[in-house]
Amino acid sequence: MDVEIHLVSPPDKAAAPEPERLVAYSARDAALLARATGFALDPSSGSSLLPEATPRALAKGDRLRKKLGHYLGATFHFEGEWYWGLDRLDYLEERLVPFRLPGAPAAFIAPRREVTLAPFERNAAPPPLLQAFISFRSPYTYLAIERVTKLAAHYGADLEWRFVLPMVMRGLPVPVPKRLYIVRDCKREAERLGLPFGRIADPVGAGAERGLAVLHHAIPEGKGAAFAASFLKGAFAEGIDAATKSGLRRMAARAGLKPALVEKALADPSWRVAAEENRNAMFAADVWGVPSFRVAGGPMHWGQDRLWAVEDELRAAVASPSGP
Repeated sequence: MDVEIHLVSPPDKAAAPEPERLVAYSARDAALLARATGFALDPSSGSSLLPEATPRALAKGDRLRKKLGHYLGATFHFEGEWYWGLDRLDYLEERLVPFRLPGAPAAFIAPRREVTLAPFERNAAPPPLLQAFISFRSPYTYLAIERVTKLAAHYGADLEWRFVLPMVMRGLPVPVPKRLYIVRDCKREAERLGLPFGRIADPVGAGAERGLAVLHHAIPEGKGAAFAASFLKGAFAEGIDAATKSGLRRMAARAGLKPALVEKALADPSWRVAAEENRNAMFAADVWGVPSFRVAGGPMHWGQDRLWAVEDELRAAVASPSGP
């Protein structure tokens, strides 16, 4: 099998609107991923790896990447499908299994790390705080919501919901290639996780605002997780329009919220203050996207692909060293 390598430029500001924060976060995340996978990483060597990169080579790679429908580097393209970084390399390896040479190792080069919810012996430490930064227009938040809730329950963590407005409602662009890749990627991830996905009623605008208003009131009632899960499933798997009275009430009812609470929430604009505070907290951690997670006292982890790292930190916080 032939492998073609193409040099490309960093993503433009339309795809990565906070380039400085992206560079800072990516360095930390790459170091984490290298430790977890056993790959060697020398951050100081990055600028010298491609000394002969020329504007012409970059322009050629950029044109091809755009033609094929992507916007990032460190991606693989095979027979019409994209694979972003180590987090999606297992999908590519699955497709390449029929081409495996005789005698080649059966193990994948980059097996995916998963949430395990393994048994453990608890220590005497107080419950850790787990913060979940979420948006109601994020399909990746939908993919993560059930697992992060289970993580908190399994490790006895206090789960704090930190909601923000969708990126496009915060003045951050989401170009078409990015939107298309995200939907396609979420579809295959949903299938892997056994979640329904695809009947989408985009909640951007009024739908997201109404949902966050209700979430703001559901959280102190102890129903934040239930409502968030109901809203996201409705928006990304059932085609329920949260901008309508009937749609939002349906999402709320199955989370155990009564119509009176919904109406009270919609009349209260205080959720906007909380959303802005949460946005500022994300930016302070060099992150602007969701879902993002943080165990109090630890670093921010961006994406449903990093829930295994969240689990590692929760386990370290509550498990006895002598336990299993």
